[in-house]
Amino acid sequence: MPDGSGKKDIKAMLPAELEAEFKELGLLGYRAAQAFRWLSRGVTSFEEMSDLPRALRQELDERYVIPCLRMLRRQTSRMDGTEKFLWELPDGESVETVLMRYKHGNSVCISSQVGCRMGCAFCASTIGGKVRDLTASEMLDEVLRTGIAAQAEISNIVLMGIGEPLDNFDNVMRFLTLVNEKEGANIGMRHISLSTCGLVEAIDKLAGLHLQLTLSVSLHAPDDETRSKLMPVNRAYGVDELYAACERYFQATGRRISFEYAMVRGVNDTPRHARLLAGRLRGTGSHVNLIRLNHVPERGLEPSDEETVRAFAGELSAGGVTVTVRRRLGSDIDAACGQLRRGRMRGS
Repeated sequence: MPDGSGKKDIKAMLPAELEAEFKELGLLGYRAAQAFRWLSRGVTSFEEMSDLPRALRQELDERYVIPCLRMLRRQTSRMDGTEKFLWELPDGESVETVLMRYKHGNSVCISSQVGCRMGCAFCASTIGGKVRDLTASEMLDEVLRTGIAAQAEISNIVLMGIGEPLDNFDNVMRFLTLVNEKEGANIGMRHISLSTCGLVEAIDKLAGLHLQLTLSVSLHAPDDETRSKLMPVNRAYGVDELYAACERYFQATGRRISFEYAMVRGVNDTPRHARLLAGRLRGTGSHVNLIRLNHVPERGLEPSDEETVRAFAGELSAGGVTVTVRRRLGSDIDAACGQLRRGRMRGS
């Protein structure tokens, strides 16, 4: 995958691909392993690969490019310490990434596309549509650069930033393979969550790979009428079709589905919606994550109040569904769910 200079993106190469490239240069396999380890540490130039001969470093520089993100801005929440990074991509586009610190480790929420074409009514990421997919190396660099900038070891990855990951299927799968490599970032699949708005064919395709990641489905309504108002994707894949795909995924992988549900005042937060959702999910082993809608000025939607959220959660629990209410992290710096944006942040 050459860049504008004609050089290949070496950071997007899997170890076996890198070894094959080096073999064509007449080099032994251990040199490829050395280079891969350096790339997984986040080096920005071949000159930093100090255990490679200088002549080889120069040759690699002539043939390959190491795409690197450049930090444009870093913000820290005064409420909970959540950090948000605005990264400039090699072509001048930009995306946002969020670092969340927990007692059990550090989680990074990464973007998978510049913009998004899914058009969800409550989300800032889709304003302006989709510009392009992120490459595997750009997603990897979100993880690496965030860890380096924050001096934090990343233990968990959440693909819930800007973009629909399953709309960028091949690049996302390559990224997952790269970040899972033992000689690389070595982040296990069970420490990775992938969110989708419900692209049924892609869910089935993902199920066929039998990965042990956590699949989070952005549901946000239990019925077609309500969900179609909030999520245009529902007009292509209705609720029944989506539930069936989720069941197939569970049967194929044995991994419990997590359903994300943003509580929107007067839209999807009534007792009727709660009963419908409980009826759909009872006995499936699924988990519902309730989220008070986060403020997006352009959208004109309001979050449900805390009493309504508690009542909704109680209805689900009484109906036999496992439910939690997500903490609102980073909302004061627009780093919470649905608030990430492509391009420069307001005021920059």
